[in-house]
Amino acid sequence: MALVVSDSIKRAVESSADEEQQIVKKIRVGGEMVEVHPEFERTSNLMSPTMMLTGHQAAVYSLQFDPSGQNLASGSFDKTIMLWSVYGECTNYNVLRAHKNAVLQVQWSPDGSRLISASADRTIGLWDPNTGKLKKKLQAHSGVVNSCAFGRRGNDMVASGSDDATLCVWDTRMRKPADVFECDYAVLAVGISKDNDQVFAAGLGEVVQVWDVRKGQVSLELEGHHHTITGMSLSPDGSYLLTNSMDNTLRQWDVRPFVQGSRCSKVYTGLQHNFEQTLLRCGWSPSGEQVASGSADRVVHVWDEMTTQELYHLPGHTGSVNEVSFHPKEPIIGSCGSDKVIYLGELS
Repeated sequence: MALVVSDSIKRAVESSADEEQQIVKKIRVGGEMVEVHPEFERTSNLMSPTMMLTGHQAAVYSLQFDPSGQNLASGSFDKTIMLWSVYGECTNYNVLRAHKNAVLQVQWSPDGSRLISASADRTIGLWDPNTGKLKKKLQAHSGVVNSCAFGRRGNDMVASGSDDATLCVWDTRMRKPADVFECDYAVLAVGISKDNDQVFAAGLGEVVQVWDVRKGQVSLELEGHHHTITGMSLSPDGSYLLTNSMDNTLRQWDVRPFVQGSRCSKVYTGLQHNFEQTLLRCGWSPSGEQVASGSADRVVHVWDEMTTQELYHLPGHTGSVNEVSFHPKEPIIGSCGSDKVIYLGELS
């Protein structure tokens, strides 16, 4: 049965002062995790230290801040993409409808003028976020499209990965993919290098494949995970790739050329996957000094990039946390979950 979002979208914004929704922060002190209640100095321009956004009618799988930090996009099992204002009351100001199945990932273009979405309806949507109009549907996959990514140079290069075991590279000015790379497994996560010359793909194969776009072949394989890889994120400077796996680890890979020795530079632990096998995603802070991940234990985990120590343990969700996203300009982290809820919270 199709899920329908009414024109009058119910929206709830609650602050951390509300005891029923209060999020207690845990930080590491002297090797131990201690609770810190939100009587702390404000560090962001959010209306309240914690904002709760509701409106989706089913699990929220993806969220991303736009490059300006003024807007947020979220994708859901309810087949919609919602656009939100980050400041003030976090108003839901548009709902994008065109997909016929769940929206599994959303991504902004480098200049914020475009939005792409990966969907279980086997398509990638290309949107104008200013008008809310669908500009184009990219169709080539024969299975669920699990992941999508923009290149960092320009607004036209897009990668997509699917259950059909293909990695597609698109020039969005064209209707057909520029390249289709055959993988050995369902592709659950994709990324593009900072120079747009390499594309990363991972999924059921437990290995990250690095494809040379010009040569059309795998130039490198990153081995170390022991289970399915569900998410990936490139560091702000493009030197490192972060991957999230069902082996309950995040791994950081050095993807610079001519690296000597192991490319797996760090391992972060503490997150959890479970029987639901949700596609949990990960991300970097703008400075590259922190990394974060979704987790099936209903907690947002944030680690120190250098030491791999967990800095924040943020409860509040009542379902799996599927994706986390750092604000591009302020110490704010966003999270979305299977509980249909989005939280925005400021970090100290």
